[in-house]
Amino acid sequence: MQNFKQTNLDTSILKAISEMGFKTPTPIQAKTIPHLMNSNLDLIATAQTGTGKTAAFGLPSIHLTDLKYNDTQTLVLCPTRELCIQIAKDLAKYSKYLNGLNILAVYGGSDIKTQIKSLNKGAHIVIGTPGRTKDLIKRKKLNIGRIARIILDEADEMLTMGFKEDLEMILSHTPKEKQTLLFSATMSKKVIAITDSYMNDPEKIAATQMNITAENVQHIYYMVNAKERYEVIKRIADINPNIYGIVFCRTRRETKEIANKLMNDGYNADTLNGDLSQAERDEVMARFRKRHLQLLVATDVAARGLDVEDLSHIINFNLPDDFEIYIHRSGRTGRAGKKGVSIAILHTREMRKIREIEKRTQITFLREDVPSGIDICKTRLYNLIDKVENVEVDEQIIAQFMPDIYKKLEWLERDELIKHFVSTEFNRYLSYYKNARDINVSSNSKNQGRKNRDKKNRKDRNLATLSGFYINVGFKSKMNPGRLMGLINECLRSSSAVIGNIEIMKTFSFFEIEEEYESKLIQSFKGKRFAGISLEIEKDKGSGKRGGKDNQKSRRRNRQKNKRIQKKSRTRRR
Repeated sequence: MQNFKQTNLDTSILKAISEMGFKTPTPIQAKTIPHLMNSNLDLIATAQTGTGKTAAFGLPSIHLTDLKYNDTQTLVLCPTRELCIQIAKDLAKYSKYLNGLNILAVYGGSDIKTQIKSLNKGAHIVIGTPGRTKDLIKRKKLNIGRIARIILDEADEMLTMGFKEDLEMILSHTPKEKQTLLFSATMSKKVIAITDSYMNDPEKIAATQMNITAENVQHIYYMVNAKERYEVIKRIADINPNIYGIVFCRTRRETKEIANKLMNDGYNADTLNGDLSQAERDEVMARFRKRHLQLLVATDVAARGLDVEDLSHIINFNLPDDFEIYIHRSGRTGRAGKKGVSIAILHTREMRKIREIEKRTQITFLREDVPSGIDICKTRLYNLIDKVENVEVDEQIIAQFMPDIYKKLEWLERDELIKHFVSTEFNRYLSYYKNARDINVSSNSKNQGRKNRDKKNRKDRNLATLSGFYINVGFKSKMNPGRLMGLINECLRSSSAVIGNIEIMKTFSFFEIEEEYESKLIQSFKGKRFAGISLEIEKDKGSGKRGGKDNQKSRRRNRQKNKRIQKKSRTRRR
């Protein structure tokens, strides 16, 4: 398909999208639009955010709406309020010349009574989040018993966010004779389960961003010591004066810490995490979309469903454990034919993650050195000179001030004037970076660093008195030693505690920790969750032993105890 005219879409729709700059359909649009226009078969489309899928399902849905009837004919489900609003806005733009089409967005965090009033007036196309849509169906305010099509947008995200039961309830209220379209960046087991249960012999198409990403996004990594990660973000921001990007972190605490540091250091930054109210979240996103913020520091959960145009950089303060999450992150830049950069800040032990991502995708990472102080100063200087050269001068207004300017600066020679002028804007960078260290870490230092750490840890463990604890998550919940250590350090807000033996079983785990942290650990775990499970820890009454060789017998007893508990657990389940 070379152009949109070949789609046979209504002329009013073609007029609207032409004014929006739509010329050639994207791959997902070229495959999806003809399918909806000419077939009633269900459809599974593997496609990421940024591939043009809103237009792919939105344009034919608008075209196929029968305006003679006031019933809801198309239901679109998506994971977040922000995406819900964005889809509704896009569909309104596509249909601006189509009179009588009613489009409504329904989502939590907004007055449900207002949404009910709009539904009572009639809505041909409803875009909703699963929770609010389910609520409106239960109240019998949203009737989806006669819809022609249901669209599950970003199905993997909805299931990851825990909307499985909501989706199943909504789908159960739809008619058998309908068309179901599912869009997902990945085909996880949960997504496949939904397709198997609620779709009939669907056609499958793939138009992922993965190949596009390889062309439009440069993937690079820096290797530094963990304590230098924040310094790397500063240098990235300083060497890219027009940076507009998202910094991804693992935890809410990290987002707050980094955002606060950036703001204190004079950068236009803010945080987006689960602690924000809906009003606060909306305010942050409004500032970010208007580019009043350079950097948004966010968790993956908080950033789900965000669709922001023209991002220049994605910065991975921490690499995710799942390569698919990395694809989601990096796919937010390099859209619409524009170039983008995805940066990973690593320490030596994380190289395996890079290799795993490369192995599972078509992505190739380039290792680069963290910009030096000299490089940053040069870049900022050239940027300043470019701004001066290209600034628009209003001759009329400036003329009245020129005599005073000449008089004030007549004592300066040409060279001195330039020096003073440049230094006015440039001194901040010169003073900060004049003694800047090289913070790059050589890959060769990995083994030596590990030896030193291991030596220290062995010494610490031999000296420390350790307490043993059981925790109610195991490898069935994707717990592993690294994640458990990270969870402990996060709860304690410290990485200085000595952690001894760790044993991961199917449904629970055992770990040892320095005795002095016992009370703090128990308190800090209250209310914590992992993989959707409310965490519970219980002290091993036989613990309190010295580390090292003296504790080997205790470890063996723990292993035997774990096995007995697991066996009893299996017996009870039967």
